[in-house]
Amino acid sequence: MARFTFKLPDIGEGISEAEIVAWHVAIGDRVEEDQQIADMMTDKATVEMESPVTGVVVELAGEVGDQVSIGAALVVIETEDEATGAADGDAVATPMDETDRPAAESAEEEAFVAENPGVEEVSSPAEDGAQSGGAGGDANPVIAEISPTGPRPSPGNSAAMESHAPVLASPAVRARASDLGIDLSVVKTDGDRVRHADLDAYLRYGSGEGYHAPHASRARDDETIKVIGMRRRIAENMAASKRNIPHFTYVDEIDVTALEAMRADLNAHRGHRPKLTMLPLMIVAISRSLPEFPMLNARYDDEAGVVTRSGRVHMGMATQTDAGLTVPVIRDAQDRNVWQLATEIGRLAEAARANKLKPDEMGGGTITITSLGPLGGIATTPVINRPEVAIIGPNKIVERPVFDGNGKGGDDIRRAKLMNLSISCDHRVVDGWDAASYVQSLKRFLETPVLLFAD
Repeated sequence: MARFTFKLPDIGEGISEAEIVAWHVAIGDRVEEDQQIADMMTDKATVEMESPVTGVVVELAGEVGDQVSIGAALVVIETEDEATGAADGDAVATPMDETDRPAAESAEEEAFVAENPGVEEVSSPAEDGAQSGGAGGDANPVIAEISPTGPRPSPGNSAAMESHAPVLASPAVRARASDLGIDLSVVKTDGDRVRHADLDAYLRYGSGEGYHAPHASRARDDETIKVIGMRRRIAENMAASKRNIPHFTYVDEIDVTALEAMRADLNAHRGHRPKLTMLPLMIVAISRSLPEFPMLNARYDDEAGVVTRSGRVHMGMATQTDAGLTVPVIRDAQDRNVWQLATEIGRLAEAARANKLKPDEMGGGTITITSLGPLGGIATTPVINRPEVAIIGPNKIVERPVFDGNGKGGDDIRRAKLMNLSISCDHRVVDGWDAASYVQSLKRFLETPVLLFAD
């Protein structure tokens, strides 16, 4: 019997292993050539693995979250006709292929019918059709009387209740009523059996006789979530950053009234160009102010004891995705204008959220900017993206009155848009004086935005 072993290829320079973050096939599945079978994550990117052959999956390397070494078996695929025939005919039995009803529900119904000979399980016509068609039917039987013995008794007539068949309800309704502590015999219904809607009405209005069932608990079951994929990378990187880097954070207030007015004017005349947010303007200001403070635009190799001050600004852009925080990098930000930056920001953000970033778009940053937008708060203390030595965090813009004047009784009060700006630095490389001086330089560009476009 021929089997093809698909070994994990070398998917990145210097990568010795990769993590399984998603399986797109299961044992017993038939796969076609070039069909996606798994997503593997390295330190830099998530890579899609595709099957090189057609056949039936017979072995998988492990579970989601496991690490697989480069060159190790990832998937074993049976390629002979016998295996293909089996896949096209009878399904390979796995726990996920079970279509029977839960054992608890079946046992409950069997006990119910045994105790009540005048009652049996029947299906709706649609369910009968599904069952007669063979496998694939998902019948959901309900309890119904074959020979009704008359109208249901009222909740207060105990003698009538004893002389009639038990209350009719599906196993799911019975289970829910049991969990809520509700006696089904006191629940009113307009039909032949108690339904979920009847339970809902009972919980809202009670039985009408002064008895109210206890409310369902608002507590939820505990969840155990395996930390894998992007979440694991974030946890490892943040822990390493806080463990190895002595952080300090400096915060200052910036008047961005003129900058916001200029942004609004640029957007009003942008034509077909992308709409400007504050971010591309911030990146231009950072790039223009960094040359005088090269110690901030740097990477620190603490094992080798070497600081590399970059002559280019490769701007990391912290981006929130469904999988967690990722940091795509805008290359050579110092050479791009605001429109080019806005376009690149949009492209990288979309690629990050779609998990389509390339490895060279996720590494090699020299400084990072992180913003929570309107959720920015009063101030933040961002964590440095190691091995960089600084990260800048603009916070929320608020409107407040400010005083203008010479302080000799002629002060004017005006409405201003103010924003706190945070910067966290690696104290092994950057001194507090350097960080404060840099923020003052950056502040000058942001408060006098015409400088952003001056040579």
